[in-house]
Order: sequence, then structure tokens, then C-alpha cells
Amino acid sequence: MNLSIQGIRAYPAYIPTTLPLGSVEAQASLSCVVVEVLTKDGPAGYGFTAITDEEAVAAIVRDLASPNLEGLSALDREGVAERLYWLLTPRGQSGYASHVASAIDLALWDILGKVTGQPCWKLLGGAREEVPLYVTFGFGSFDRDQLAESARYLRREGVSRLKMVVGHHALRKRMDGADVRAILREDVERVRTVREAAGDDAQIFIDANCSLDPGSARWLADRLRPYEVAFFEEPLRDNDPRHLREMREISGTRIAAGQNEGQLWRFDQLTGSGAVDVIQPNVTICGGFTVGMKAAALAEARNVELANGGAFPFHNMHLHAGLAHGGLVEWHLISVEMCRALFKDLPERDGETLRLPNTPGLGFDADPDALRDFAARPTSHGRGKG
Repeated sequence: MNLSIQGIRAYPAYIPTTLPLGSVEAQASLSCVVVEVLTKDGPAGYGFTAITDEEAVAAIVRDLASPNLEGLSALDREGVAERLYWLLTPRGQSGYASHVASAIDLALWDILGKVTGQPCWKLLGGAREEVPLYVTFGFGSFDRDQLAESARYLRREGVSRLKMVVGHHALRKRMDGADVRAILREDVERVRTVREAAGDDAQIFIDANCSLDPGSARWLADRLRPYEVAFFEEPLRDNDPRHLREMREISGTRIAAGQNEGQLWRFDQLTGSGAVDVIQPNVTICGGFTVGMKAAALAEARNVELANGGAFPFHNMHLHAGLAHGGLVEWHLISVEMCRALFKDLPERDGETLRLPNTPGLGFDADPDALRDFAARPTSHGRGKG
């Protein structure tokens, strides 16, 4: 079987969705790219990336990656990753390049699984057949009553690990005159509301999406102590390791970060400097499974907990099921609905666990009709995950 790469196609998509949570509805949209790697006479593989400008990623795949990778073996994942490094990030840059590398790498692992007849999670190590989930539900568009109703609804579904947004674009809004402290005071009330609705036995995770300065993040962490936050994800702009370490030491709050990192040295900085309790490589962003498992090895060597941040459980579940050091996978409700618009045969969660498929490769395929349909629609110009 000739598995040389014959071409790489990119399908940009901008997907609006509505998610019902009991009597509450969440509306959001996702920019993403599905990549299809074609081989000479072997199977095709599908990769995925998101939280980026989908048209920029698609153009890089089409104009740079595809012509430079044609003729290489689809099984030479390290060789392809190194070729992409020197093609797209020769001086350690990140940005769109890591999204391109992630999507292509995932497609190559999908091909490997189809050729060997094994699911990716078994090829990555086969440590467990199911992964624990936490559910991201607490979107910034919800008011307090909607947060409470959504939390109660999920508890009735057997979910005890809940994540919500705080500091909603606070630094960006400050440029337009917003009062950051007022935003954070409302966040305190929002977390209190979720704690009361979810009960004392629930774990509550919060995520600022890199939207706060160190002083504001510590102020918020101090006032959330009574509500026993399980971890504070990406509180600070740029994931600055020095300030993350200081916040972790001063506030005593467990810190998580790493979902948007696209170079291995950044994971080395975060895990090696005492900046985080939880490191969160996202295989749709960090460089696929090839980089994700190296980031996981750094975490294991330093006794840093591993978890999925940044959504997209259907790809990240393979890393966490494959590796003994694997941890929580994020079931981001809106991103799940968006993936259902693009892919067929996705697994369903059972309460707060997700069983891995035994189907070869990623265990699901893209829907060709959906790919063509979404690629033909107007795009988002860089709007990301809701």
C-alpha cells in the first residue's frame, strides 16, 4: 500500500448553533477548519483545528503545507512535524502555524489507525477505555438565573464537575471604558449562584480566557475562596509564567493553563517553573498528538496534573485515554454541538464519563456534504469559540 501524501484539502467552517439546557438556551458560533490528508492508494485522514481565523489556516494548508508535504509518507509523523516546524515556525513562532500543524498531525494519526486497524487512543498507549469529563456550561451570555437553572439541569443529568467563564473579556472591554472591578464583582455573585444551585459536593472550575491582569485575578481569587474553586483556568493575559506562579503561591488557588500554547518550549516553561497545577495541551491547537504526548511527558515527569482545556473532546479524549497520566476531558457543550454538525458517529457522554470508540483511527469521520456546505458559506473573519 502506497501511503505517500498526494494532497491536503482544507475546509473552513463558521458554525452557529443553539444549545438547550433545560429551559435555558445558549447561542454561539465556532470558527474551525477540517483538514483532509489524501494518500496515493491508502485511506484518507481527517484532522481538525479551531479557535482561530479559519480562512487564514485554510490558506496556509492549501498554499504552503500541501505542496511541501506531497510525496512524504503519511506514516512519518515526526518527519512531517519537523518539516512543518521549519516551514512555518523556523524561529519558534506560534500563531496560525500550530493550528495548521495540529490539523495535519491529527489526520496522519487517523490514517495510521485506519491502516493498523487500531483506534488512536490504543496507539497512544491504551491506558483506559473511558475518560472522566467536566462540563463547560457557564457562558458569559447567561445571567444569574440562567446559570442557576443550567447548573441544576446538569446536576440532574449526573454531572458534578462544572466550568464557567469569569472575567469575560475584561481587559479588552477596559479599552472601551468598562470597569474591570465591576465585572469581577458580578463574577463573585455568578460563582456564588452556581455553588448554591449545584450544591456543596459539586466541583466548580472557572476560566478567564487570559482576560485579566495579575492584580485583578488575585482580587477575584481571594473573594472566591468561600466557594472552593477546583481550579482557575488561564487567569492572566499571555499565560505569563512568572505572574502565574506568583498568583498560585500568594492566593493558594490551583492554576490551570496551556490550552492555546503552540510550542513545546512553552509547556516546558509552564510545567517547569511552578506556574501551574494543571497543564492543558489541546491537541487541536498544540501540534496534534505528536506534540500533545510530549507535553504530557513533561507534565508527568514534574508531577503536574494533565487535563484538556479549550474544548473539542472527541480529539482530546484519545490523548487522555491513551496515556497513564491522562486526566479530565472538557465536554464544552457548544463545541460538542458544533462538532456534531461536521462529523458522523461521534460518541455520547454517559453522565460525566466518555467511552472511547474501538473504531480504527479517530473513530469518526467528517461528513463530506457538511464540509462542502459549510466551506461554501460566508466565514467569520476570526471569531472563535463561544
